Amino acid sequence: MTRIKLDSFDHAILRNLAVDGRVSVTELANRIGLTKSPTQARLRRLEEQGVILGYRALIDPHQIDAAHIAFVEVKLSDTRESALSAFEAAVRKVPEIEECHLIAGAFDYLLKVRSRDIATYRQVLAEHISGLPSITSTSTHVVMEAVKETGAKPPG
Repeated sequence: MTRIKLDSFDHAILRNLAVDGRVSVTELANRIGLTKSPTQARLRRLEEQGVILGYRALIDPHQIDAAHIAFVEVKLSDTRESALSAFEAAVRKVPEIEECHLIAGAFDYLLKVRSRDIATYRQVLAEHISGLPSITSTSTHVVMEAVKETGAKPPG
C-alpha cells in the first residue's frame, strides 16, 4: 500500500473535516486559505485515494442511553489466527462493543463498551462478552468521565 503524499492544505482539510464533516466546501476553502475550486479538487482526491474513508454523524451518547463506558481487557486461551478471526467476527456482532483492539502486552484485546448504566453493562458482560470464543478472563475498567473522545466537540 502506497502512502499518499499530503501537504499542509490536505492536512488542514482533514483537521477541519474531523471536527465538522458537514462544513460546506466554500467555508472549508475559507478556513484553509484556498479558493473553492482547488479545495473541492483536493477533497475529491482525498476521497478517491481512500484518505477520507467516509462521513458519519456524531451522536450524543446521553441522548441514546449509551453514556456508560467500560474498557474491557480480554485474555484468550488460543491466539492462533483462526481463533483470533473467530473472536473478531463474534465481537462485530455485539452492538454494545464500540471498539475492539488487538493488543501486544499482558492481555490480548481491549474493548470499548457503551451501555446505559453499570447494570446494563453487567448484562452485556455476562450474556455477550463472556461467551465470546476462546475467552479465559476479562478485567473491566469503568470510565468515570470521558475527558476527550475523537470527533467530540470540546465543551464551551
